[in-house]
Amino acid sequence: MSSQRPGLPGRILERLGSLWTSVPPAGVNQPAHWALGQGLVGSLLIVFGSIGVGWLADASVFTRNPLFITLRTETWGVTTSIIALVIGAMLLTRSWLRLGQRLRRWGPGAIRPVVLAVLLWGLPLMFAVPIYSRDVYAYGGQGRLMVAGLNPYTNGISSLNNWLELGTDPSWASTRTPYGPYFLWLERWVVQITGGQPDSSVLMFRMIALAGAALCAYYGYRLAQLHGVDGARTVWLMVANPLFLISCIASAHNEALMIGLAVAGVYYAEKGNWLAGIVLTTLSIGVKPITAIVLPFIGLQWAGPGATWGRRFLCWAGTGLISLALFAVSSLAYGLGFGWVNAIVDPTPGFIAYTPSGFSSNILAGLLTAIGLDGGSIAEAFRTALKWAGIGIAVLLILRGDDRQVVRRLGLAFTAIVVLGPIIQPWYVLWFFPFLAVTGIRDNWQVKLWYLTVVFFVVFGAQDQLHIFGFVNTPLPADAIAGLVALAFVAYLVLLDPKTRRIIFERPRKGGHSGIEARGS
Repeated sequence: MSSQRPGLPGRILERLGSLWTSVPPAGVNQPAHWALGQGLVGSLLIVFGSIGVGWLADASVFTRNPLFITLRTETWGVTTSIIALVIGAMLLTRSWLRLGQRLRRWGPGAIRPVVLAVLLWGLPLMFAVPIYSRDVYAYGGQGRLMVAGLNPYTNGISSLNNWLELGTDPSWASTRTPYGPYFLWLERWVVQITGGQPDSSVLMFRMIALAGAALCAYYGYRLAQLHGVDGARTVWLMVANPLFLISCIASAHNEALMIGLAVAGVYYAEKGNWLAGIVLTTLSIGVKPITAIVLPFIGLQWAGPGATWGRRFLCWAGTGLISLALFAVSSLAYGLGFGWVNAIVDPTPGFIAYTPSGFSSNILAGLLTAIGLDGGSIAEAFRTALKWAGIGIAVLLILRGDDRQVVRRLGLAFTAIVVLGPIIQPWYVLWFFPFLAVTGIRDNWQVKLWYLTVVFFVVFGAQDQLHIFGFVNTPLPADAIAGLVALAFVAYLVLLDPKTRRIIFERPRKGGHSGIEARGS
């Protein structure tokens, strides 16, 4: 009697089952079941919490669902949703840290539980109501502009009928899109497929984000190996972390696709295929133009170590001309032209108080105002100076540095531009970190700084972007409830949890990784 080969879904389930039950390979200390399972619970709690406080479009079919109505309009439902969302995000954070501890002896076999973590923790978030941001609804609005024959580089979403009920933040009403032309193409195609229905559009944008996450994981792993860095640990730091999963899957930001294409481009350029590197980097710029910073470093990879200044300038010119030619040809489609350049030369005004630029300038403004000076104007000039200092550092890293560390220089240049800028959204740190991770994050203050960054933005996002109707009276303000729960969980992780507190207080072993493994959860 012949056996029948299972279909594709069956084979995927079999593969996941084998990953879950397999004996840990050499180099993996303990089975990662506990960490993986706890992360799955955290992800499911996020999904549940998002039903009550996520960003749901007025035109969504779920606005008539009894469960959604109860959790979004009853005090107990909203309060429960806030607590579930925050605990889920923090439990996902703990699971990520614990997975790193359990896989402290990184080796080739460690990639299996890391990939399984990305799948188990990320796939449930595909079905969450958008959280931490509602930019995904702006994607749909810009897609509707494209379908209507309007140029998103010159028209705001308010040019459309019923734009507000489709979930777009009012701040996008007259804002020109900051995205590249290729992402606008994707937005148009999504709207054409879904008819502009917000729920199905969100799901399709998440599928695009999932493809971007796969690019990040695959090429991040391979690029790390080219630099003699453990690929599994790199994917754990880059893709499995909760900030990436929430920002790129639950929020459906286009960062995943942008980063994945850029990392792929750098990988191929590092392998000597500079043309593929230029093409992929151009595609990344066509998603979000900020990755234009990658192109000069692709030129350096093309020039090769020890290249003369003449060869470097020729390769820089060739890289730029090829990329511009690709944009020129593709600009003929839909008549978008080069409007995307505005995203570089006309950045978003203002600043955010928690950024190094915003925090320090606020202190400066207060001190100067106290002695009778115009603190506001001087602080604004100070922020501008810091922004240009970041650009200057990036230019210096393009011109000078170890030719064998081009990708590291790229990561540092990108870091300077983001960190010294006046606005840092939680997902902005995902722009530069992959290029640092693939070239090595040491198991000392470097990795601890990354832990701190991830935890800070996970906590910040959990209390910053909650959608709650004004008539719902919660025991405390919603952001206060979320903040208190998050800070209590962080205090537990740092001070009380016998497993995770070691990350902070224990010195790493020489040649090893911090956080001695212990049995249990």
